[in-house]
Order: sequence, then C-alpha cells, then structure tokens
Amino acid sequence: MLTSSPPKTLSLEAYRNLETIAEVKHEYHDGEIIEMTGGSINHNSIIINLIVLLKLALRGTNYRLQSSDLRLWIPQYNRGLYPDLMIIAGEPLFSDNRNDEILNPCVIIEVLSPSTSSYDRGDKFRYYRSIPQLNQYLLVSQGEILIESYSKTSENNWLL
Repeated sequence: MLTSSPPKTLSLEAYRNLETIAEVKHEYHDGEIIEMTGGSINHNSIIINLIVLLKLALRGTNYRLQSSDLRLWIPQYNRGLYPDLMIIAGEPLFSDNRNDEILNPCVIIEVLSPSTSSYDRGDKFRYYRSIPQLNQYLLVSQGEILIESYSKTSENNWLL
C-alpha cells in the first residue's frame, strides 16, 4: 500500500515497481512522476459507452480494446502514459516482456477534460505520433457532441 507521495524523480525500474503497488496511477515523464487524477462522472460515462460500442464493433476481428489500466510505453520520449482507450491490431507488443506495458496501439482515444485538453492536443499527441503502429487519434469532448479524429496519412503527416 502506498502511504506517501513518491519522490519527484525515479528511475524507470523504480517507477515500474511503484506502479505495481500504487493505489493511484502515475505517468512517467523521463524520470518525473506525475500522479493522475480521477475522472468526472461524465468522463467515466463516456468511456463506458465507448467500451460498449467498440467491443461490439470489434467483435470477430483481430483488434483488441484496452482501457486506461494498461500503460503505454513510448520509448522515443521515455514516457509511460495511460490513454483512456487503445485499440491494438493483432497481438500486443510488450515493453521489456512486461504484461502491463504495451508499445503498439493502432488507435488511441482520449476523453478531453478542461484540465488536460491542451496537453492531449499538444505534447501528448506529439508523444503518440512517435508510435509507428498508431494510425488514428480520437479526442472526445465532454462539453459538446464532438469527436476530433486525427488520421495518419504518411509517416509524419496527420489529417484532422
């Protein structure tokens, strides 16, 4: 049980060990540990609705839907992040043979929150774009009926 806040910087190994016992999730940003806050009831409802729809849509295909309990490792930026939802084509590729950290989503979905909207559209999207298998990035608004869909058109080009 985690009883106190983790140090502000940790080695990757220490971070991974912390996450296995932590009561709350933390993102890893090149040694910096950032505690994740819980989502709102609207955020949670949107995620649940998306899970139901996507599970039905993906049934019988070679795609796997994963929730924010599975960490995404981005080696180019030395980041461990927890997207709201990810879709993986085929078998997951695990980082360092860990079954809690994957490398290869083809779709990432984030439900926007007022406090994270700029980050999700900016730095986080830059990190995600470094994933070779990623072809689609969806940003779902909580405040209006709106989904922003970014599609990879070539290695370094994305279309909204």
